[in-house]
Amino acid sequence: MNVRHAAAEDYEAIADLWRQFDHEVPPPTHEGPADVEKELSEVREIIDSHVALVAEDDDGTPVGFALARRRAPGFGTLTDLYVARDARRSGIGTELIREVLSAFRASDIHHLDLEVLASNHVARSLYARWGLKDEVVIMTASVAALEERLGSQESASFGSIHIQSDDLSAVEQAVRQFVPRLPGGSRGSLVAPPRGGWIAVYDDVCDRNPEMLRRLARELCDRMGAVTALLGVEREELVRMILFERGRIVDEYLSVPEFYGPLPPGDVVGLAANPTVVSRLTGAEPDAVRRVARTAPAPADLPPARELLAELAGVMGIEGAETGWAAAPELAGAVRVART
Repeated sequence: MNVRHAAAEDYEAIADLWRQFDHEVPPPTHEGPADVEKELSEVREIIDSHVALVAEDDDGTPVGFALARRRAPGFGTLTDLYVARDARRSGIGTELIREVLSAFRASDIHHLDLEVLASNHVARSLYARWGLKDEVVIMTASVAALEERLGSQESASFGSIHIQSDDLSAVEQAVRQFVPRLPGGSRGSLVAPPRGGWIAVYDDVCDRNPEMLRRLARELCDRMGAVTALLGVEREELVRMILFERGRIVDEYLSVPEFYGPLPPGDVVGLAANPTVVSRLTGAEPDAVRRVARTAPAPADLPPARELLAELAGVMGIEGAETGWAAAPELAGAVRVART
């Protein structure tokens, strides 16, 4: 096996190997099929002006190549590294990269980068063994998939307030008093009759603004003097539960504690549900709370937010938490609260 610098007359052999590479590795979904003529013109340009290496077997047949560009002072990019299938696992790739590094060092280049498909696990494993690490990650998705996942702005978040009381008229009166004070122009509020000892409250502005949901829950708890639970989904990805007692927050759960940004370690821990407190205030089994109210670094590491919310509400004995103001009229007995 011999690795040497490529010359202009090596272009056709390298182009053939490049076509094998292009056929073997599918293009990234965010770029579509490669423009072969454009890509091969860049191959020729690198052979002429940058760093191009070709590996040959003992018979002089080209079996691999490496292409690299010199960029800003001190930086270079490995644009292509390929070894034919039949010649792999023989150290050719390692020899090619060694020669690239030697050429870079001679050009006073101290830093190398490259791009690799996330799905190319073999190449990524090899590069990691060499000592390369992730620096920038390109994330991609289809527009249709993102629209379906995110939904409209108004449907992205919803929530409800559940008051541990059977006094429906008192809750209705409290809603009449406090909702008009909320900024944002609520289009309506609804109160559902007691189910399992909880009266549910839904409001349009609180669906659209989780901060207003928190504010209304605190005021209703303070007015009623009863345990109050806030349950909601934010941005279709995040589950939030807050328990209030005597107008104060006594426990809060966020399924992805650092969803909105980094937090001190103590705050991250504080946003995990406290099974003892949840059990005391709602009668839920502590083990069930631990099982359901789990947290993760990212929404993708958990079940869909609506499913997780339904599970959490279930262990707390709360009904009607899986919907917001828009669907609340479908709940049996839900009544619109008239403003005074």
